[in-house]
Amino acid sequence: MIEIYTDGAASGNPGPGGYGVVLRSGPYEKELSGGFRMTTNNRMELLAVIVGLSAIKKPGEQVTVYSDSKYVVDSVEKKWVFGWVKTGFKGKKNKDLWKRFLDVYKLHKVNFIWIKGHNAHPENERCDVLAVAAGKNKAALAIDYEFEAERNNPSLL
Repeated sequence: MIEIYTDGAASGNPGPGGYGVVLRSGPYEKELSGGFRMTTNNRMELLAVIVGLSAIKKPGEQVTVYSDSKYVVDSVEKKWVFGWVKTGFKGKKNKDLWKRFLDVYKLHKVNFIWIKGHNAHPENERCDVLAVAAGKNKAALAIDYEFEAERNNPSLL
């Protein structure tokens, strides 16, 4: 059983932002984070889950993802994202990330649990610290090419 705790943050929405992930398997724990110069909170929430699932080396693992993002949790648990696949994600934001998510999601047995953010949940609070710090680390901010291209010219994607 693997537990993944995630959070995303953006200052400005859009603006600089980051994601934070805590992975736990038994006594082992790993933290991951990254930041982007221009992004949104929803993108970072979703990317945190993608990064967490991608870090699992062995396929077929039982995974529980804890997220404070209704956007992510409801989209998967209420099966909306699978309907979006059928319509080619028409009219949906973040289709590049949703496609990446589906590629790693299918590798494991994933269950999502929504947790209330900023509610003294230790792992969620740690993920928030990681996400905010990553978004503020100007020297290490990456470019979210898909987001910036879509934002500057939606007809490109």
